[in-house]
Amino acid sequence: MALMRRIGQSRLPFMSGFGRADLHIHTNASDGRPSPGEVVDFVVGHTNLDLIAITDHDTIDGALVAADLGLARGLPVIIGEEVSSREGHILGLFLQRPIKPGLSAQATVDAIHAQGGLAIAAHPFWRTTPNKSGSRPAHGVGWKGAELDLDAIEIENSTPGLGLANLVARRFCAGTSLPPVGGSDAHIASAIGRAATSFPGRTVADLQQAILAGTTGAERHRYDPATLLRYAAWGINLQLSPARYQAAAPELGREGFL
Repeated sequence: MALMRRIGQSRLPFMSGFGRADLHIHTNASDGRPSPGEVVDFVVGHTNLDLIAITDHDTIDGALVAADLGLARGLPVIIGEEVSSREGHILGLFLQRPIKPGLSAQATVDAIHAQGGLAIAAHPFWRTTPNKSGSRPAHGVGWKGAELDLDAIEIENSTPGLGLANLVARRFCAGTSLPPVGGSDAHIASAIGRAATSFPGRTVADLQQAILAGTTGAERHRYDPATLLRYAAWGINLQLSPARYQAAAPELGREGFL
């Protein structure tokens, strides 16, 4: 198979000297398709990302494996988790231990900060209210994000169909003092890097400092038809085989992962 074109290879002139990081990637430790090793291989071989964060749902197991594999390949991997709070998903970066799902949004943020981590609102305006039965938890914290002690807002998420949610997130972020970030929310390898965070420098320390200083940017790239088909196939498989995803967080059920 011919080598895939590197995702995000061309940069605008004003991006010179900036690094790129995909801060929202899933593996088969939760509901993603690729293994941690396949994620690392894809990033090294097919993108120009400087670093990544593995943020599986309610577990850091995949991130720990990817960090070890990345070390051997020269790819920095941030230990992260997409935590299912009662009021929406929150990304925790720079974690040492998993954060318990099912807490309130503010308690989740506090638990992330207690580890010295950074708390980011993931796709904040993607279905912000649960249904009455509680079987469909909220994905995003929505406007409640203004009340939380967050460190950044994800304004670019490249999941197909999130264009409007991203637009609202951008407007929301612009009305706060919080920095914007981007993450692919990739559940298949070829989606990695379709959205990313830009920051001055190249290292993990540079990224961390940029988030704290508010000097990050966010970008998103269009999908090609082949990747959209792969994503559709992943979605169909998710609908047909919910058991493996429920096993990762049985109290939430399949709907908690989408």
